[in-house]
Amino acid sequence: MSVYTNIPAITYAKAAEAVAKSIEIGAEHGLKVCAAVVDPALQLVAYGRADGMTPHSVETSRRKANTAASTRKPSAAINPDLATAMENGTGGLLTRIPGGVPLVFDGVLVGGLGVAGGPPAEDAKVAAAVLEALGAER
Repeated sequence: MSVYTNIPAITYAKAAEAVAKSIEIGAEHGLKVCAAVVDPALQLVAYGRADGMTPHSVETSRRKANTAASTRKPSAAINPDLATAMENGTGGLLTRIPGGVPLVFDGVLVGGLGVAGGPPAEDAKVAAAVLEALGAER
């Protein structure tokens, strides 16, 4: 019997690419966004922000990424009936605000991406476009 597990995690290089693509694609949509990438253990791997973005979006991007990595689904897919209990039960670690997506390559979850700074529906569109640009599964 093994006494340890191996957990795949996104590389810094791919996480940094995801952040750069988020800012680039956000700008193409006329948005000043920030992006956070976490690994499956919810540890921050990369973060970046567009100049002039809203300061409160920093934490929102991380919470979106955490939610996507821990639930393996987009942050917007969280059941609305559970949203308040989930956010309170995790001390605000998770959220159901759109813009968080799991990062899955070849069927393997390697982390989560959270995009924030624009209207939540637009953040979700940017995140989806980043998945496509990275060649990640949707």
